[in-house]
Amino acid sequence: MEVSIISKFNNQSNQDELVNEKIRFKEVLVIAQNGDQLGVMSRSKAINTAYDANLDLVCVAPKAKVPVCRIMDYGKYRFEQQKKMKEMKKNSKVVTLKETQLSPTIDVHDKNVKLKRTIKWLESGDKVKIAVRFRGRQLAHVEIGQKTLDDFVAECSEYCVVEKPAKLEGRTMIAILAPKKK
Repeated sequence: MEVSIISKFNNQSNQDELVNEKIRFKEVLVIAQNGDQLGVMSRSKAINTAYDANLDLVCVAPKAKVPVCRIMDYGKYRFEQQKKMKEMKKNSKVVTLKETQLSPTIDVHDKNVKLKRTIKWLESGDKVKIAVRFRGRQLAHVEIGQKTLDDFVAECSEYCVVEKPAKLEGRTMIAILAPKKK
């Protein structure tokens, strides 16, 4: 939802925004700068009221039954909106999906190295896809790969939750882990 709001705001130019003469509704509900409702009035009367106060008439709810317009300083309003968008963008974290590949016959040391790396990714807030690849005749013994994957997930269960349980897709068994909320 946040991404669509940000992109919508960034793509919108001054021509798309309904301000002063660009408002084409016959009647609008006008809200004063202090928040008081001035009532439903014609577009021209609303624009004149805004100009008398040396402010702008900005349409804040064009899809309402009676469109809602607010009398405000449009430059200040745009500045505040841009400031909010920057703050939202700064606070949003992009979650990436990392991948750890195992084999059914992985050695203990190799498994421990991959386990440490996976735990580091989970602690940094990334999701991890665990993939066990079956080669040749290994596909006849899926239970060995299932046990390897289950052991691996059990060892990092302190740092993660299983978002998608193990499932065989072709020659690869995949499970997706998400970091635990702090």
